[in-house]
Amino acid sequence: MVQVVARHTVAAGSVGIIGAGIVGLAVARQLAASGVEVTVFEKEAQVARHQTGHNSGVVHAGIYYAPGSAKARMTRRGVGLLKAYCTEKGLVYKELGKLVVARNESEVVKLRELERRSQVNQVPGLQWLDTGELREFEPDVAGVAALLSPSTAIVDYPAIARSFAADVISAGGQVLLSTPVTGLRVQGGIGREGAGIGAGKGTVEVETPGRSYTFAKLIICAGLQADLLAAAIGDSPMPEIVPFRGEYLRLTPQAATRVKRMIYPVPDPRYPFLGVHLTPRVDGTADLGPNAVLALAREGYRRTDINLADLARLGKSAAFWRLARQHWMTGLREYRGSFVRRAYLAEARTYLPWITLADVTSAPAGVRAQAVDSDGALVDDFRISQVGPVTSIRNAPSPAATASMAIAEHIIEELMLPFGNEER
Repeated sequence: MVQVVARHTVAAGSVGIIGAGIVGLAVARQLAASGVEVTVFEKEAQVARHQTGHNSGVVHAGIYYAPGSAKARMTRRGVGLLKAYCTEKGLVYKELGKLVVARNESEVVKLRELERRSQVNQVPGLQWLDTGELREFEPDVAGVAALLSPSTAIVDYPAIARSFAADVISAGGQVLLSTPVTGLRVQGGIGREGAGIGAGKGTVEVETPGRSYTFAKLIICAGLQADLLAAAIGDSPMPEIVPFRGEYLRLTPQAATRVKRMIYPVPDPRYPFLGVHLTPRVDGTADLGPNAVLALAREGYRRTDINLADLARLGKSAAFWRLARQHWMTGLREYRGSFVRRAYLAEARTYLPWITLADVTSAPAGVRAQAVDSDGALVDDFRISQVGPVTSIRNAPSPAATASMAIAEHIIEELMLPFGNEER
Protein backbone atom coordinates (compact mmCIF):
# COMPACT_ATOMS: atom_id res chain seq x y z
CA MET A 1 0.00 0.00 0.00
CA VAL A 2 1.31 3.45 -0.89
CA GLN A 3 1.01 5.99 1.92
CA VAL A 4 -0.06 9.44 0.77
CA VAL A 5 1.51 12.25 2.78
CA ALA A 6 -0.33 15.55 2.55
CA ARG A 7 1.86 18.64 2.34
CA HIS A 8 0.81 21.48 4.60
CA THR A 9 2.60 24.80 4.26
CA VAL A 10 2.20 27.09 7.24
CA ALA A 11 2.49 30.87 7.24
CA ALA A 12 5.92 32.48 7.05
CA GLY A 13 5.98 33.51 10.72
CA SER A 14 4.75 30.17 12.05
CA VAL A 15 6.45 28.10 14.75
CA GLY A 16 6.30 24.37 15.38
CA ILE A 17 6.99 22.90 18.82
CA ILE A 18 7.79 19.26 19.52
CA GLY A 19 6.72 18.17 22.99
CA ALA A 20 3.64 18.99 25.08
CA GLY A 21 5.32 18.96 28.45
CA ILE A 22 5.11 22.06 30.58
CA VAL A 23 8.08 23.80 28.90
CA GLY A 24 6.87 23.22 25.34
CA LEU A 25 3.38 24.35 26.25
CA ALA A 26 4.69 27.44 28.09
CA VAL A 27 6.55 28.46 24.92
CA ALA A 28 3.49 27.74 22.76
CA ARG A 29 1.20 29.69 25.07
CA GLN A 30 3.28 32.85 24.94
CA LEU A 31 3.73 32.64 21.19
CA ALA A 32 0.02 32.06 20.56
CA ALA A 33 -0.92 34.92 22.89
CA SER A 34 1.24 37.26 20.79
CA GLY A 35 -0.47 36.25 17.55
CA VAL A 36 2.12 33.81 16.22
CA GLU A 37 0.70 30.77 14.44
CA VAL A 38 1.89 27.85 16.57
CA THR A 39 1.49 24.08 16.33
CA VAL A 40 2.50 21.67 19.11
CA PHE A 41 3.25 18.03 18.30
CA GLU A 42 2.87 15.41 21.03
CA LYS A 43 3.21 11.68 20.48
CA GLU A 44 1.18 10.81 23.59
CA ALA A 45 -2.61 10.94 23.86
CA GLN A 46 -2.39 13.50 26.68
CA VAL A 47 -0.15 16.43 27.59
CA ALA A 48 2.37 16.19 30.46
CA ARG A 49 2.80 12.42 30.19
CA HIS A 50 6.50 12.28 31.01
CA GLN A 51 8.73 14.48 33.20
CA THR A 52 5.98 17.07 33.83
CA GLY A 53 3.62 14.39 35.14
CA HIS A 54 6.17 12.38 37.11
CA ASN A 55 7.94 14.77 39.48
CA SER A 56 7.61 15.97 43.07
CA GLY A 57 5.32 18.89 42.20
CA VAL A 58 7.62 21.42 43.89
CA VAL A 59 8.01 25.08 42.95
CA HIS A 60 11.66 25.57 43.80
CA ALA A 61 12.72 28.88 45.35
CA GLY A 62 16.29 28.94 43.97
CA ILE A 63 18.31 27.66 46.92
CA TYR A 64 20.65 25.28 45.15
CA TYR A 65 21.67 26.95 41.91
CA ALA A 66 24.98 28.66 41.20
CA PRO A 67 24.49 32.45 41.19
CA GLY A 68 24.35 33.78 37.64
CA SER A 69 23.48 30.41 36.13
CA ALA A 70 20.49 29.97 33.86
CA LYS A 71 18.85 27.84 36.55
CA ALA A 72 19.27 30.57 39.16
CA ARG A 73 17.99 33.38 36.93
CA MET A 74 15.09 31.51 35.36
CA THR A 75 13.96 29.84 38.57
CA ARG A 76 13.60 33.14 40.40
CA ARG A 77 11.81 34.72 37.44
CA GLY A 78 9.75 31.59 36.88
CA VAL A 79 8.47 31.44 40.47
CA GLY A 80 6.85 34.85 40.17
CA LEU A 81 5.31 34.10 36.78
CA LEU A 82 3.99 30.71 37.86
CA LYS A 83 2.50 32.00 41.10
CA ALA A 84 0.73 34.82 39.26
CA TYR A 85 -0.56 32.40 36.62
CA CYS A 86 -1.93 29.94 39.20
CA THR A 87 -3.62 32.81 41.04
CA GLU A 88 -5.18 34.09 37.82
CA LYS A 89 -6.44 30.66 36.77
CA GLY A 90 -7.53 29.45 40.21
CA LEU A 91 -4.96 26.62 40.21
CA VAL A 92 -3.51 25.20 43.42
CA TYR A 93 -0.41 26.98 44.71
CA LYS A 94 0.47 26.09 48.32
CA GLU A 95 3.45 27.76 49.98
CA LEU A 96 4.11 25.04 52.53
CA GLY A 97 7.76 25.96 52.97
CA LYS A 98 10.81 23.73 52.85
CA LEU A 99 13.55 22.73 55.28
CA VAL A 100 16.99 21.73 53.98
CA VAL A 101 18.49 19.76 56.85
CA ALA A 102 22.16 19.28 57.78
CA ARG A 103 22.32 15.87 59.43
CA ASN A 104 25.81 16.24 60.87
CA GLU A 105 28.48 18.87 61.37
CA SER A 106 30.22 18.08 58.08
CA GLU A 107 27.04 19.04 56.22
CA VAL A 108 26.82 22.40 57.99
CA VAL A 109 29.59 23.78 55.76
CA LYS A 110 27.64 22.71 52.67
CA LEU A 111 24.47 24.20 54.12
CA ARG A 112 26.25 27.52 54.64
CA GLU A 113 27.15 27.49 50.94
CA LEU A 114 23.49 26.94 50.09
CA GLU A 115 22.64 29.86 52.36
CA ARG A 116 25.14 32.03 50.48
CA ARG A 117 23.73 31.01 47.11
CA SER A 118 20.19 31.65 48.32
CA GLN A 119 21.08 35.14 49.45
CA VAL A 120 22.77 35.99 46.14
CA ASN A 121 19.79 34.52 44.27
CA GLN A 122 17.45 36.65 46.42
CA VAL A 123 15.41 33.76 47.79
CA PRO A 124 12.83 35.50 50.01
CA GLY A 125 12.38 34.92 53.73
CA LEU A 126 15.24 32.47 54.19
CA GLN A 127 16.04 31.57 57.82
CA TRP A 128 18.93 29.66 59.42
CA LEU A 129 17.73 27.31 62.16
CA ASP A 130 19.79 25.64 64.87
CA THR A 131 18.83 22.27 66.32
CA GLY A 132 16.40 23.69 68.84
CA GLU A 133 14.71 25.96 66.31
CA LEU A 134 14.44 23.08 63.83
CA ARG A 135 12.63 21.01 66.47
CA GLU A 136 10.25 23.89 67.13
CA PHE A 137 9.26 23.98 63.47
CA GLU A 138 9.27 20.20 62.89
CA PRO A 139 9.48 18.11 66.10
CA ASP A 140 9.82 14.84 64.15
CA VAL A 141 12.76 15.92 61.99
CA ALA A 142 16.35 15.27 63.14
CA GLY A 143 19.30 17.49 62.26
CA VAL A 144 21.97 19.79 63.63
CA ALA A 145 20.89 22.79 61.53
CA ALA A 146 18.51 23.69 58.71
CA LEU A 147 17.60 26.34 56.17
CA LEU A 148 13.93 27.31 56.10
CA SER A 149 12.56 28.54 52.78
CA PRO A 150 9.00 29.62 53.62
CA SER A 151 8.07 30.47 50.00
CA THR A 152 8.81 27.03 48.50
CA ALA A 153 5.48 25.76 47.18
CA ILE A 154 3.70 22.73 45.78
CA VAL A 155 1.47 22.70 42.69
CA ASP A 156 -0.20 20.31 40.26
CA TYR A 157 2.06 20.56 37.21
CA PRO A 158 -0.10 18.39 34.93
CA ALA A 159 -3.07 20.68 35.68
CA ILE A 160 -0.93 23.72 34.83
CA ALA A 161 0.18 22.06 31.59
CA ARG A 162 -3.43 21.33 30.65
CA SER A 163 -4.29 24.96 31.33
CA PHE A 164 -1.39 26.10 29.14
CA ALA A 165 -2.68 23.83 26.35
CA ALA A 166 -6.17 25.30 26.68
CA ASP A 167 -4.66 28.79 26.42
CA VAL A 168 -2.85 27.81 23.21
CA ILE A 169 -6.03 26.51 21.63
CA SER A 170 -8.16 29.47 22.72
CA ALA A 171 -5.58 31.81 21.15
CA GLY A 172 -5.84 30.00 17.81
CA GLY A 173 -2.93 27.57 18.11
CA GLN A 174 -2.96 23.80 17.70
CA VAL A 175 -1.99 21.04 20.14
CA LEU A 176 -1.85 17.84 18.12
CA LEU A 177 -1.98 14.83 20.45
CA SER A 178 -1.18 11.26 19.38
CA THR A 179 0.95 12.84 16.63
CA PRO A 180 4.54 11.54 16.69
CA VAL A 181 7.18 13.31 14.64
CA THR A 182 8.62 10.79 12.17
CA GLY A 183 11.06 13.02 10.31
CA LEU A 184 12.67 16.46 10.27
CA ARG A 185 14.25 18.31 7.36
CA VAL A 186 15.78 21.79 7.30
CA GLN A 187 15.66 23.70 4.02
CA GLY A 188 18.52 26.24 3.97
CA GLY A 189 20.05 27.96 6.99
CA ILE A 190 22.01 24.94 8.25
CA GLY A 191 24.97 25.85 10.39
CA ARG A 192 25.73 26.43 14.03
CA GLU A 193 27.62 29.65 13.48
CA GLY A 194 26.22 33.01 14.42
CA ALA A 195 25.31 34.81 17.58
CA GLY A 196 21.97 33.94 19.07
CA ILE A 197 19.13 31.49 18.86
CA GLY A 198 17.25 33.72 16.47
CA ALA A 199 20.04 33.89 13.90
CA GLY A 200 18.93 30.83 11.91
CA LYS A 201 17.55 31.20 8.37
CA GLY A 202 15.57 28.79 6.25
CA THR A 203 12.52 26.69 7.02
CA VAL A 204 11.98 23.31 8.64
CA GLU A 205 9.73 20.49 7.50
CA VAL A 206 8.11 18.25 10.11
CA GLU A 207 6.87 14.83 9.03
CA THR A 208 4.07 13.09 10.93
CA PRO A 209 2.06 10.00 9.96
CA GLY A 210 0.08 11.04 6.90
CA ARG A 211 1.00 14.72 6.89
CA SER A 212 3.90 17.13 6.49
CA TYR A 213 4.15 20.64 7.95
CA THR A 214 6.52 23.49 7.10
CA PHE A 215 7.48 26.14 9.66
CA ALA A 216 9.63 29.24 9.76
CA LYS A 217 11.04 28.03 13.09
CA LEU A 218 10.93 24.86 15.15
CA ILE A 219 11.48 24.47 18.89
CA ILE A 220 12.34 21.02 20.25
CA CYS A 221 11.15 20.56 23.85
CA ALA A 222 11.26 16.78 23.79
CA GLY A 223 12.88 15.92 27.14
CA LEU A 224 13.80 12.24 27.03
CA GLN A 225 14.08 12.31 23.22
CA ALA A 226 15.76 15.73 22.94
CA ASP A 227 19.20 14.59 21.77
CA LEU A 228 17.82 12.25 19.10
CA LEU A 229 15.60 14.91 17.55
CA ALA A 230 18.34 17.55 17.74
CA ALA A 231 20.78 15.23 15.99
CA ALA A 232 18.18 14.60 13.27
CA ILE A 233 18.50 18.21 12.10
CA GLY A 234 22.30 18.29 12.26
CA ASP A 235 22.87 19.54 15.80
CA SER A 236 25.75 18.21 17.88
CA PRO A 237 25.20 14.70 19.27
CA MET A 238 26.39 16.04 22.62
CA PRO A 239 25.12 16.22 25.24
CA GLU A 240 23.46 12.81 25.19
CA ILE A 241 20.40 11.95 27.26
CA VAL A 242 20.90 9.24 29.89
CA PRO A 243 17.62 8.27 31.58
CA PHE A 244 17.52 7.96 35.37
CA ARG A 245 14.43 6.49 36.96
CA GLY A 246 13.36 8.29 40.12
CA GLU A 247 11.45 5.96 42.44
CA TYR A 248 9.13 7.16 45.22
CA LEU A 249 7.57 5.66 48.34
CA ARG A 250 4.24 6.99 49.58
CA LEU A 251 3.71 7.62 53.27
CA THR A 252 0.66 6.13 54.93
CA PRO A 253 -1.98 8.71 55.88
CA GLN A 254 -0.97 8.56 59.56
CA ALA A 255 2.76 8.96 58.80
CA ALA A 256 2.07 11.84 56.41
CA THR A 257 0.61 13.94 59.24
CA ARG A 258 3.86 13.91 61.23
CA VAL A 259 5.58 16.52 59.02
CA LYS A 260 4.03 19.76 57.76
CA ARG A 261 6.67 21.00 55.31
CA MET A 262 8.91 19.66 52.57
CA ILE A 263 12.03 18.11 54.11
CA TYR A 264 15.22 17.82 52.07
CA PRO A 265 18.68 16.60 53.08
CA VAL A 266 21.74 18.62 52.12
CA PRO A 267 22.47 17.29 48.60
CA ASP A 268 25.73 15.81 47.38
CA PRO A 269 27.32 18.68 45.39
CA ARG A 270 28.80 16.20 42.87
CA TYR A 271 25.35 15.54 41.43
CA PRO A 272 22.44 17.58 40.05
CA PHE A 273 20.04 15.38 42.07
CA LEU A 274 18.62 16.58 45.40
CA GLY A 275 18.53 13.29 47.29
CA VAL A 276 15.63 11.35 48.82
CA HIS A 277 13.33 13.98 50.30
CA LEU A 278 9.84 14.17 51.77
CA THR A 279 7.28 16.11 49.78
CA PRO A 280 3.59 16.63 50.61
CA ARG A 281 1.38 16.60 47.51
CA VAL A 282 -1.54 18.83 46.63
CA ASP A 283 -3.91 15.85 46.97
CA GLY A 284 -3.00 15.40 50.64
CA THR A 285 -0.60 12.48 50.18
CA ALA A 286 3.15 12.69 50.88
CA ASP A 287 6.03 10.97 49.07
CA LEU A 288 9.61 10.06 49.84
CA GLY A 289 12.04 10.23 46.93
CA PRO A 290 13.22 10.15 44.34
CA ASN A 291 16.36 8.08 44.08
CA ALA A 292 18.31 8.05 40.79
CA VAL A 293 18.60 4.64 39.13
CA LEU A 294 19.80 4.09 35.58
CA ALA A 295 16.67 3.26 33.55
CA LEU A 296 16.84 0.51 30.92
CA ALA A 297 14.49 2.48 28.66
CA ARG A 298 14.12 6.19 28.07
CA GLU A 299 10.53 5.88 29.15
CA GLY A 300 11.20 3.09 31.63
CA TYR A 301 8.96 3.88 34.58
CA ARG A 302 9.14 0.32 35.92
CA ARG A 303 12.16 -1.90 36.62
CA THR A 304 10.85 -4.33 34.03
CA ASP A 305 10.68 -1.71 31.25
CA ILE A 306 13.46 -2.49 28.78
CA ASN A 307 13.99 -0.92 25.36
CA LEU A 308 16.65 -2.69 23.32
CA ALA A 309 17.28 0.31 21.05
CA ASP A 310 17.84 2.55 24.07
CA LEU A 311 20.17 -0.03 25.63
CA ALA A 312 22.10 -0.32 22.37
CA ARG A 313 22.64 3.44 22.33
CA LEU A 314 23.93 3.37 25.89
CA GLY A 315 26.23 0.47 25.06
CA LYS A 316 27.76 2.41 22.17
CA SER A 317 28.04 5.69 24.08
CA ALA A 318 31.54 6.69 25.14
CA ALA A 319 30.02 9.45 27.27
CA PHE A 320 27.91 6.93 29.20
CA TRP A 321 30.87 4.63 29.88
CA ARG A 322 32.95 7.58 31.12
CA LEU A 323 30.06 8.50 33.42
CA ALA A 324 29.81 4.90 34.63
CA ARG A 325 33.53 4.65 35.37
CA GLN A 326 33.41 7.81 37.46
CA HIS A 327 30.27 7.00 39.46
CA TRP A 328 29.79 3.22 39.48
CA MET A 329 29.85 2.96 43.28
CA THR A 330 27.08 5.54 43.63
CA GLY A 331 25.13 3.71 40.93
CA LEU A 332 25.36 0.40 42.79
CA ARG A 333 24.20 2.07 46.00
CA GLU A 334 21.19 3.52 44.19
CA TYR A 335 20.33 0.11 42.73
CA ARG A 336 20.54 -1.48 46.17
CA GLY A 337 18.02 1.07 47.46
CA SER A 338 15.80 0.32 44.49
CA PHE A 339 15.63 -3.41 45.24
CA VAL A 340 15.89 -3.33 49.05
CA ARG A 341 13.29 -1.04 50.60
CA ARG A 342 15.03 -1.10 53.97
CA ALA A 343 18.16 0.34 52.29
CA TYR A 344 16.05 3.02 50.59
CA LEU A 345 14.57 4.04 53.94
CA ALA A 346 18.00 4.16 55.55
CA GLU A 347 18.67 7.44 53.70
CA ALA A 348 15.39 8.97 54.88
CA ARG A 349 15.95 7.75 58.44
CA THR A 350 18.99 10.04 58.72
CA TYR A 351 16.54 12.94 59.11
CA LEU A 352 13.25 11.08 59.78
CA PRO A 353 14.48 8.55 62.38
CA TRP A 354 10.98 7.33 63.22
CA ILE A 355 10.07 6.07 59.75
CA THR A 356 9.66 2.30 59.28
CA LEU A 357 8.65 -0.12 56.56
CA ALA A 358 5.11 -0.02 57.92
CA ASP A 359 4.93 3.74 57.17
CA VAL A 360 5.37 3.48 53.38
CA THR A 361 3.98 1.85 50.28
CA SER A 362 4.90 1.98 46.59
CA ALA A 363 4.24 5.08 44.49
CA PRO A 364 4.58 5.86 40.75
CA ALA A 365 8.10 6.56 39.49
CA GLY A 366 9.42 9.18 37.09
CA VAL A 367 12.30 9.26 34.60
CA ARG A 368 14.74 12.19 34.50
CA ALA A 369 16.19 13.17 31.13
CA GLN A 370 19.74 13.82 32.30
CA ALA A 371 22.14 15.26 29.73
CA VAL A 372 25.72 13.98 29.79
CA ASP A 373 28.67 15.64 28.07
CA SER A 374 31.28 13.76 26.05
CA ASP A 375 33.64 13.58 29.05
CA GLY A 376 30.99 11.84 31.15
CA ALA A 377 30.10 14.94 33.16
CA LEU A 378 26.49 15.35 34.22
CA VAL A 379 25.20 18.62 32.75
CA ASP A 380 23.97 20.75 35.64
CA ASP A 381 22.61 23.93 34.06
CA PHE A 382 19.89 24.39 31.46
CA ARG A 383 21.29 24.10 27.96
CA ILE A 384 19.76 25.36 24.72
CA SER A 385 21.27 25.08 21.24
CA GLN A 386 20.41 26.29 17.75
CA VAL A 387 20.91 25.03 14.21
CA GLY A 388 19.45 27.18 11.46
CA PRO A 389 15.77 27.75 12.23
CA VAL A 390 15.67 25.01 14.90
CA THR A 391 16.07 25.67 18.63
CA SER A 392 16.62 22.64 20.87
CA ILE A 393 16.32 22.47 24.64
CA ARG A 394 19.09 19.96 25.34
CA ASN A 395 18.99 19.85 29.15
CA ALA A 396 16.02 20.94 31.22
CA PRO A 397 15.31 18.61 34.13
CA SER A 398 14.34 20.01 37.56
CA PRO A 399 13.75 22.92 38.16
CA ALA A 400 12.53 23.33 34.56
CA ALA A 401 8.87 23.04 35.58
CA THR A 402 9.34 25.89 38.07
CA ALA A 403 11.21 27.92 35.44
CA SER A 404 9.00 26.95 32.49
CA MET A 405 7.43 30.37 31.89
CA ALA A 406 10.82 32.09 32.23
CA ILE A 407 12.41 29.58 29.83
CA ALA A 408 9.62 30.43 27.40
CA GLU A 409 10.37 34.15 27.75
CA HIS A 410 14.06 33.53 27.08
CA ILE A 411 13.48 31.43 23.99
CA ILE A 412 10.95 33.85 22.51
CA GLU A 413 13.27 36.81 23.10
CA GLU A 414 16.15 34.94 21.46
CA LEU A 415 13.96 33.97 18.52
CA MET A 416 13.33 37.68 18.02
CA LEU A 417 9.61 37.08 17.59
CA PRO A 418 6.94 39.47 18.86
CA PHE A 419 6.16 38.83 22.51
CA GLY A 420 2.78 40.52 22.66
CA ASN A 421 1.40 42.82 25.28
CA GLU A 422 1.71 40.63 28.40
CA GLU A 423 3.26 42.25 31.44
CA ARG A 424 6.97 41.53 31.79
